[in-house]
Amino acid sequence: MDLYNSGQVNRKKIALNLAIFIFALVSYINRDYELGQVSFFERLVIDTLTPLQEGVVSAQQGVGSIFEHYLNNVYASKENISLRGELANLEMKVFELDELKRENLRLKELLGFSEEFSQERVMAQIVGWDASSDFRVLRINRGSRHGVQLQSTVMTAKGLVGYVYRLTSNYADVLTILDSNNRVDGLIQRTRSHGIVEGYSGARMTMKYVTRTEPIILGDTIVTSGLGNVYPKGLKVGSVSRIERQSYGITQRIEVKPAVDFGRLEEVIVLTSHLSEELRAEWRALDERN
Repeated sequence: MDLYNSGQVNRKKIALNLAIFIFALVSYINRDYELGQVSFFERLVIDTLTPLQEGVVSAQQGVGSIFEHYLNNVYASKENISLRGELANLEMKVFELDELKRENLRLKELLGFSEEFSQERVMAQIVGWDASSDFRVLRINRGSRHGVQLQSTVMTAKGLVGYVYRLTSNYADVLTILDSNNRVDGLIQRTRSHGIVEGYSGARMTMKYVTRTEPIILGDTIVTSGLGNVYPKGLKVGSVSRIERQSYGITQRIEVKPAVDFGRLEEVIVLTSHLSEELRAEWRALDERN
């Protein structure tokens, strides 16, 4: 009986304490926010609930921080990809503008140089090389419908390139001065000495039939003489790069460096009205004989 009474007393105490705690909690929640000291029950609620609140807030902050960090990384990654794409596009545009600027400068130089000639002329671009010919034959993107004719002189602002030897409506093949079959009647500009310039190996040429007594020196400029009914007079062919004078014979061997850098050639000028029809007929007759 005593045990039963003791259990009832304990249950009553627990119920009473729980009611007091709930009352204090409700009072704390619904209290007016006035200045004053906290009561015992308020301290009890604060001390009990604050650690739980700290844990919940800390967990929320941790999860929020991780989620925010993940979102920031995803956004930064997408932004980096977008920026890299924009940078690549800008670099390509800068490259294209730089190429366009260089091309305009080359064309401006060609146009300024071609103003010196009274002949009709067209601009053309190199579209192909004969890979087996060491720049001896090249193809341009202008043909008969653009006014180009057989034996038309081809040149740049730097000097002579060659002449048109094969032709279609839209394209033309040029035999350059590097080919041994393209013989140029040349003239030493300083001494007015005559000789025949022809290619012989790679990007090198020789000037033949210049007598040993001619005072040729390194660096002398060689121009077209206008003879041979092929090229107009005064076009720069190249410069003397080597001289060999033997103790015997009547001529000297002269090596010539072309004025045109064929390895960097991109645009050319074609003189379309240099040869008269009579001279072109002579050329055709010579070709038929050969």
